[in-house]
Amino acid sequence: MNTYPRVGDHGLIGDLQTAALISKNGTVDWFCAPRFDSPSIFGALLDRRKGGFSQFSPDGVDYTSKQLYLPETPILITRFLSVDGVGELLDFMPVTGEQATDHHRLVRMVRMVRGSMRFRLDCQPRFNYGRDPFELEVYSEGDVFRSATLALTLSPFKNSRRFVDQPDIRRDEGGVSAVLTLHEGDTAGVVIETECPHPPRAMTTEEAQELLDETRDHWRRWLGGSRYTGRWREMVERSAMTLKLMTYAPTGALVAAPTAGLPEQVGGERNWDYRYTWIRDASFSVHALLGLGFTDEARKYLGWLDARIRDAQDGDTPLQVMYRIDGSSDLPEEVLGHLEGYCGSAPVRVGNGAAGQLQLDIYGEALNSLERADREGLLAPYEGWRKTAQLVDWLCEHWDQPEDGIWETRSGRQDFTYGRMMSWVALDRAIRIAQRRGRPSDIVRWTKERNAIYEQVFARGFHRDRGAFVQHYRTDILDASLLTMPSLGFISATDPMWESTLRAMDAELVSDSLVYRYDPTASPDGLAGTEGTFSMCTFWYVDALAMAGRLDEARLTMEKMHTYSNPLGLYSEEIAPTGEQIGNFPQAFSHLALINTSLHLDKLLNDAEGMR
Repeated sequence: MNTYPRVGDHGLIGDLQTAALISKNGTVDWFCAPRFDSPSIFGALLDRRKGGFSQFSPDGVDYTSKQLYLPETPILITRFLSVDGVGELLDFMPVTGEQATDHHRLVRMVRMVRGSMRFRLDCQPRFNYGRDPFELEVYSEGDVFRSATLALTLSPFKNSRRFVDQPDIRRDEGGVSAVLTLHEGDTAGVVIETECPHPPRAMTTEEAQELLDETRDHWRRWLGGSRYTGRWREMVERSAMTLKLMTYAPTGALVAAPTAGLPEQVGGERNWDYRYTWIRDASFSVHALLGLGFTDEARKYLGWLDARIRDAQDGDTPLQVMYRIDGSSDLPEEVLGHLEGYCGSAPVRVGNGAAGQLQLDIYGEALNSLERADREGLLAPYEGWRKTAQLVDWLCEHWDQPEDGIWETRSGRQDFTYGRMMSWVALDRAIRIAQRRGRPSDIVRWTKERNAIYEQVFARGFHRDRGAFVQHYRTDILDASLLTMPSLGFISATDPMWESTLRAMDAELVSDSLVYRYDPTASPDGLAGTEGTFSMCTFWYVDALAMAGRLDEARLTMEKMHTYSNPLGLYSEEIAPTGEQIGNFPQAFSHLALINTSLHLDKLLNDAEGMR
């Protein structure tokens, strides 16, 4: 582990309670347990020397590698190709289910497809972000790394020992390593387990194959619930599976990303912990899942959101921006000064200080998803609606104030146009639900405040000299979040004020189809450095183009955007000028936007073809 792999050179596997990233050279360099938001055990992505890793890769031979998923599953296949042979590494995590557990398994199986090859296995855990020491316990069928708070078991397949010369097994204070030689037809492997309930036990190859088959069948059954048959189906299904992998099954919570600290600019300070559930992301997921036909998953997300609404307290911010996956609200931000950060990108932060910000847009996103669910027959329960109505009443009192905004800037509060528009959405959707279902509500007041927001945004959010809606009321800077104005019904896509806004964004925020969320040099956000284009915003741009009648441009932009995914169809938060993935990876926002835009654009294209 002498260099850092590119962020996009990874695949994601998981068991619906935690996940791991595996690079093209067969290294697990990110794995937290027992949950997504637990401290890392393998964290070499954030410090190649101190973070810890598990590697299974060719040894002493020049090779190239390629990654793919077993079709319709998140079982990752890493292929190693050399002059002497071809080997395949299969990585997967058997699904744990909906009961929270500390026991998680990562199965690593190597098959020799052709010729022969020598492989090196390394397991070097570093508990609690590399802060906790461990003791190594040696057993007849494996090893246990035991720290003060967690135990990790390493068990080779039963037949693997015949490929290893005893002198090639090394144990030291860093971990365990072994060298083994495989020939065509051979299969070897290891199982890495957290909090294994029994001493290490060597699994047979047949048992490992059964686990592989069960995992494959589970995911194919789940994916079979999708009703999407439109364009870009493979990309849409991969995005759906990625979102499922990032969902904590015991509560239905979706993490924004399974990683922490991956930089928005390599070498910069924009390094955040995304292993939590944002109200915004959970709300967007309802639209994507219902659109694909995954009603049960949408119901779970709604259940999580309903619990947060019921827990909301009176005060300045009844809803937090984000929560832990179990719904708890304590997310203190901490700097891990002993880690150098990805490619030297410091500081490395865990926790997230933005949790306590005032972001008014989250109320709009929450109500928009509740209204969509209501239209699909997923009605809010009595107590849920009662608390929702109280939130709407709170918003009537508090929408007209400066806030921190969707982008979680740390430069002071502003009257952000997006936050105002989403407050309008919250009131508008609440009114729709109340009228459709006859729910108790202060319709007169809600309507009055909704209309007041609408008039204010048109009066103060539109910059007459720029001829465009702008980021906040005291600037002339553009903001890509406003690309959603037509799709949310706030303005007609053919309104001259919107058409001029879209032209301005074309000129200033779009770079060869990719979209910057804003210009941080012109609108300081309290942080040093720059950033890449924002993948979610590019998908929003496709939506905006399509609604404006620019269908050919929308489709080409969509096709171009697909070329920026990694070879597995995964997206991080941002794309660097070089085309590389940057930021936390993979990112829920990006995949949610891909699904929602695909659904929308596919429909518009079909409608256009039907009119010919």
